Amino acid sequence: MAALAIIAAVIVLAAAFVIGLYNGMVKGRNLVEEAWSGVSIQLKRRHDLVPNLVSTVQGYAAHERGVYEAVTQARAASLGASGVQGVAEAETGPPAALGRLAAAAEAHPQLQADANRPRLQDNLAALEDELQMARRYYNGTARDQNNRIQQFPGNIFASAFGFRKVEYFELDSEAEKAAPKVSF
Repeated sequence: MAALAIIAAVIVLAAAFVIGLYNGMVKGRNLVEEAWSGVSIQLKRRHDLVPNLVSTVQGYAAHERGVYEAVTQARAASLGASGVQGVAEAETGPPAALGRLAAAAEAHPQLQADANRPRLQDNLAALEDELQMARRYYNGTARDQNNRIQQFPGNIFASAFGFRKVEYFELDSEAEKAAPKVSF
């Protein structure tokens, strides 16, 4: 009778342990999804702000059509990307295009007098800071989830429960990692 009670207790404890482990992995997955949502929101804000910036500069530098088309194409590519890796690759375009836009704007001193320009520039700088924070938060939650499913004993159960390694949001080059420089 005592042996049966001990076996039952071990089974209950093992089940409680596996349930706790599974619930921790679900919580981690949900945090990763929440963090990715934050990155997506910041990227959408960037993509909504860029056309306003382009419009402001475009009124003064109409002959720089190729620059505006590059910004628009980079924005479209970023909006059409999916998955962590796809978005990371697509996000290489907007900073480069915005840099070319800044160079075009610098060639037109009358932009210094435009009241919208400083507001847009400040908004873009703040947005890039928020995007960087969202990326860091996402990568932190991805790291925690990866630790949870790759460390013992989670690694034993993770694949059985359908949990896979989470991709980090990484940018490949130093130029891509830097916030777009927009100075007028």
